[in-house]
Amino acid sequence: QVQFVESGGGLVQPGGSLRLSCAPSGSIFGFSIYGMGWYRQTPGTQRELVARITSGDFSVHFADSVKGRFTISRDNATKTVYLQMNSLKPEDTAVYFCNTAPIPRGDYWGKGTLVTVSS
Repeated sequence: QVQFVESGGGLVQPGGSLRLSCAPSGSIFGFSIYGMGWYRQTPGTQRELVARITSGDFSVHFADSVKGRFTISRDNATKTVYLQMNSLKPEDTAVYFCNTAPIPRGDYWGKGTLVTVSS
């Protein structure tokens, strides 16, 4: 069972930065044709898509809550997706996941990586 594996989370002070990475645990055929995204979830809330990057022209889209602070990129050669998070706020605290986007594949969900923004 292939899943995405996220890394790079941790504790950071408000205003700080983190870079998250995500790669599949095994072989995913056709990774380069998938749009990819980063999602986040806090207890008691729905998982939300915060950033996505398309497969073709690598165009990017962001939720209003992170626009101007987060960037997303991908490396199809290594099947890795990145999320650079700057100017972090306490409300960015969440577990972050990556998956296909805008429609996530249920069988690809990993365990996520916890980001905590606190002083």
